[in-house]
Amino acid sequence: MGRKMLMFAMLTTGVLLLTLAANAQEHAAEAAAGGMTMAKAVALLAVGMTIAIAAFAGAFSQAKAVAAGLEGIARNPGAAMLVPMLLGLAFIESLVIYALVIAFLLFGKVG
Repeated sequence: MGRKMLMFAMLTTGVLLLTLAANAQEHAAEAAAGGMTMAKAVALLAVGMTIAIAAFAGAFSQAKAVAAGLEGIARNPGAAMLVPMLLGLAFIESLVIYALVIAFLLFGKVG
């Protein structure tokens, strides 16, 4: 399990770095013209990191919750675990959506 997590973390980091590089290249002309300030650049980085970390943490915690729920159902098929598991997944997903809203607010401050 540790090796899979390491590979997933490396893949996520690579995608994040490629996204940041593409964003930096897109705004290079604006920065050369003096339109991009350091505060804008940091805010854009914060937006990207907020979404990346929230998506990673949400996916990881949802995977752990589903694995634990299915393991519990396999041990005791008569237990009613489906509703609490789905409710927990909804709460986890709501946290990721809150992070998306925060990222939109940060992006609105930059724009």
